[in-house]
Amino acid sequence: MIRFEGVKKVYPGNGKTPDILALNDVNLHIRKGEFVFVLGHSGAGKSTFLKLILREEEATEGRVIVNGRDLSTIKQRDIPYLRRGLGVVFQDFRLIPTMTAYENVAFAMRVTNIPERQIKRRVPYVLNLVGLTGKARSYPSELSGGEQQRVALARALVHSPPIIIADEPTGNIDPELSVEIMELLQAINSVGTTVVVVTHERALARHFNKRTIMIDHGEVVNDARPKRKRGVDE
Repeated sequence: MIRFEGVKKVYPGNGKTPDILALNDVNLHIRKGEFVFVLGHSGAGKSTFLKLILREEEATEGRVIVNGRDLSTIKQRDIPYLRRGLGVVFQDFRLIPTMTAYENVAFAMRVTNIPERQIKRRVPYVLNLVGLTGKARSYPSELSGGEQQRVALARALVHSPPIIIADEPTGNIDPELSVEIMELLQAINSVGTTVVVVTHERALARHFNKRTIMIDHGEVVNDARPKRKRGVDE
């Protein structure tokens, strides 16, 4: 689903400032149906990792392949289609404040010219999936941080993308809600959706016992598979 092959990313300086090496010789493969945490402190390279997957940036060297597309050769006009196969949940939610929860999710479908009858079927279903049936008519200012995060997740899910990418999904919500959001992502993963969670919260990654990729100073320094529980058949 997502493959990095010898990826290097350098942000060039402007003459007064030096070049910045954001990622260096990154090699990894996230397979279909996996749940993966990408860990790293601020400035480790996590944001660049995301931008390369979304094709907001291009690799300086190497190849990034997402859903079978080589992003080093993808045409500009095809980038929107690439992104439709990626459901992205941002840390700051990015909800439109003048739209209700329903309208925020529906908007993600309208901009891709989905027929209104499909929107009317799909949006209530997805809001129910994330536990927001009674909040469809609420505006973001009327929702808690956890509820806003659920709207953002519903918006990411509405196109049934094969990959969900969550960027610090628990960064702006109370700690007690963090586990709820992660359990929701785990449920989404259980039906075959690939889930990639980019975060600095190591304790959360340990709690859920999933594959963990650690990035430090632009390099993958650890790639740990989940430990098998005793008594579970191989």
